[in-house]
Amino acid sequence: MKRFAAAAAAAGVVAGGLLMVPSATAAPAAAPEFKPAPISWGPCQTDRLKKAGAECGFLDVPLDYQRPDGAKASIAVSRIKHKTPQSQGIMLVNPGGPGASGLGLSTLGSSVPDKAGEAYDWIGFDPRGVGSSKPAVTCDGNYFGYDRPDYLPTSPQLEKVWRDKAAGYAKACAKNGALLDHIKTTDVAKDMDSIRKSLGEQQINFYGFSYGTYLGQVYSTLYPKNVRRMVLDGNVDPRKVWYQANLDQDVAFDKNIKIYFEWLAKHDDVYHLGKTGSAVERLWYAEKKKLDAKPAGGVIGSDEWTDVFLQAGYYVYGWVDMANAFSGWVHKGDWQTLKGLYDDSNPPGDDNGYAVYNAVQCSDVQWPQNWNKWRIDNWLTHFRAPFETWGNAWYNAPCVTWPAKSGKPVDVNGAKVAGALLISEELDAATPFAGSLEVRKRFPNSSLIGAPGGTTHAGSLSGVSCVDDRIADYLTTGKLPARKAGNGPDVECPAVPAPEPEGSPSAKSDSGAQGAGKQPAELRAVLTAQAAHA
Repeated sequence: MKRFAAAAAAAGVVAGGLLMVPSATAAPAAAPEFKPAPISWGPCQTDRLKKAGAECGFLDVPLDYQRPDGAKASIAVSRIKHKTPQSQGIMLVNPGGPGASGLGLSTLGSSVPDKAGEAYDWIGFDPRGVGSSKPAVTCDGNYFGYDRPDYLPTSPQLEKVWRDKAAGYAKACAKNGALLDHIKTTDVAKDMDSIRKSLGEQQINFYGFSYGTYLGQVYSTLYPKNVRRMVLDGNVDPRKVWYQANLDQDVAFDKNIKIYFEWLAKHDDVYHLGKTGSAVERLWYAEKKKLDAKPAGGVIGSDEWTDVFLQAGYYVYGWVDMANAFSGWVHKGDWQTLKGLYDDSNPPGDDNGYAVYNAVQCSDVQWPQNWNKWRIDNWLTHFRAPFETWGNAWYNAPCVTWPAKSGKPVDVNGAKVAGALLISEELDAATPFAGSLEVRKRFPNSSLIGAPGGTTHAGSLSGVSCVDDRIADYLTTGKLPARKAGNGPDVECPAVPAPEPEGSPSAKSDSGAQGAGKQPAELRAVLTAQAAHA
């Protein structure tokens, strides 16, 4: 999820900084029933899916489910069928965003230990508006061009530049027409149920990461009897979609970047950036200030610098690459490596992920339209957490003038859901741990795996056996870890371990996490790309 994500939605009263609006009813709105046609399967286009033996197709669904015979959207779907004599059914996967492509994630089953994934038909799909689905949303492919204005609005003029820039992006998105009114989380949930129907299944299994956990929460509230098993990793707090969720992220990211600076200090013998976390932090902000005055190579300014290192607050996977880029810039003037990291997450000319992120979050719920509220809330948060606050504010600012109708968030209720396995590292910044505790309350038949001290967002299937083996057990038997009294995790596991620089004399990682940090390539590529600005 974005700033983020990563990863949340909001509920007409202002309380505690959260804009509250009445909740939607739990049942889908009455409408003529849509009966989807079977998917016509054929060859996939990507080498990864071809190699995995996947088949691909499209499913036509109503743009507006209230008018099932009207205009259609076409959902790109992939499938890898079960390899066992008997099937455990279909497993839909969503990697989050909103706006991340999930078409390639039908390959995820091979990453579940003990071949437990082989009993399922794994279904990857690009949600409406995303990637290979048609039509795909795009607004302004040059929005994340190099050397943008400084995120920190230290003058009225700079604030106006950013407000105008965000409003211009929202205006550019209007060209997407009616799709913008029908791209809410509830619309995607209905598409998931259309996939179920098209495949002739009574129920689905679901594996959701980041925003995908909110999608799972909404789907299972609307269609509780249609859910068999769910794994939700990195849980969005359903109380806070989406305005307050982003402010909460800012505080959490500031804490995590300090943890990263401490890691850099621990390895000062390799990177030479400071012997204490505070020394590294001072250097980081000093370099940011220099880049604001004179962009490196004319492209990497203070905003791009912040965006590159934001991923350190999401995942431990790229810590070494970012450390090398930081050290290379400070000691050798190497800005090309920084540019490479920025470009990896911001492909020039491609804003589909960001466009869909806005299209979903800005229309799921009405955001505050009084800019004074944004200004006050973000400055107050900035004083506590300067690392990401204003960058995150501007990332979401198109919602102030978004050119589509806003909806009402679903009142998430998992009381009728048979079961769910919840996973969260306890310092996850994109979807703070309080969200997983709230989801655990709302899903009384769920169990929560927590990882004390862990900063990685949505990091399951990364090789931490304590986590991954329990996922395999649940998918095989349907049995969840025993639920404990109180409001805490039901099981505690090691976090995904921080990496060790090549040649570092540091001790090996905890035995409970041996071999960890090897999240499936397709999944990691999707998650880290969406983390660029989340």
